[in-house]
Amino acid sequence: MNERIQSVIDRIKQPDEKAMATARERQDTLTKPAGSLGRLEELSIQLAGITGEAQPKIDDKVIVVMAGDHGVVAEGVSTFPAEVTPQMVANMVYGGAAINVLSEQAGVRIALVDIGVAAEMIDHPKLINKKVAKGTMNMTQGPAMTEEQTLAAMTAGIEVVEAEIEKGLDILATGEMGIGNTTPSAAIAAVLTGQPVDVIVGRGTGVDDMGLERKQAAVQKAIDVNNPTAEDGFDVLMKVGGFEIAGLTGAILAAVAHKKPIVIDGFISTAAAMIAVQLEPKVGNYIIAGHQSQELGHELMVKWLGLEALLDLNMRLGEGSGAVLALHLVEAACRILSDMATFEEAGVAGKEEPLLAA
Repeated sequence: MNERIQSVIDRIKQPDEKAMATARERQDTLTKPAGSLGRLEELSIQLAGITGEAQPKIDDKVIVVMAGDHGVVAEGVSTFPAEVTPQMVANMVYGGAAINVLSEQAGVRIALVDIGVAAEMIDHPKLINKKVAKGTMNMTQGPAMTEEQTLAAMTAGIEVVEAEIEKGLDILATGEMGIGNTTPSAAIAAVLTGQPVDVIVGRGTGVDDMGLERKQAAVQKAIDVNNPTAEDGFDVLMKVGGFEIAGLTGAILAAVAHKKPIVIDGFISTAAAMIAVQLEPKVGNYIIAGHQSQELGHELMVKWLGLEALLDLNMRLGEGSGAVLALHLVEAACRILSDMATFEEAGVAGKEEPLLAA
């Protein structure tokens, strides 16, 4: 690990127990039966611990969407060719993708990053150029990335998030775009969970049965050829990961170091979160699972993180779509804690007090 990344990791602390206790006490005095808002109450307390604020505020919401290509596409693991990646990135730049629509509705700022698209992209103010290389190498034939490339991609993620924090970021959502990226994500999940590839590898963009067999074989071959060490998150990332996954890993680490909550999306974002947690276990306290992806294996990944997804809408689009939808609930949890009146503030009788005069 280079000095830049290690310095970020070294800043990561446990959540603030005092802020959590204060938030919990306030929840118990709000004008409702204790615990009646369920996970919204738990979420608000988690957010208090993350931010160190007993009544956390979420005003500036940002999603970082990392885009990159994958050499393993040559193994026939996707129904779409790699050329779709730059086309979809352009679609995002011009506001035509699902993530654009959902982000606008939720009041979320998009930081779209070319971290490894296998094409020269346009110079545009809505596209951040952090390109490490034009796609990763084919991980079935050796490591997906060199050590230098992996470090560069992680550092890019850190830089993007720190720049957004300077603009006011309160919460980070993670998203991605890259044809073939469920394949390295599945490899990461299989290595870290220790589960066989056939319970992790899904159909991604919708491959048929033969395509699924090719994809499973590619993941297994990549693991066999590279022999990544499960206890070493960086080794796993370098050997069977991808530029956008490495970028999101760096982004997550940076957000945690600055006491910002992270809402992760589906399969690919969760793979990045797993790497971040493997590098520094305290990261897990700062992560919120936005939704349960329909992609095979995602439930196992979320459980490995010790989390439970906020939403289950049978989605598997990626881009950060599920994370942005979940931000509505995260913001609601904050507003309940800070804006709802206590029994004393509202002049409402508690459960032991009579409501009417005799």
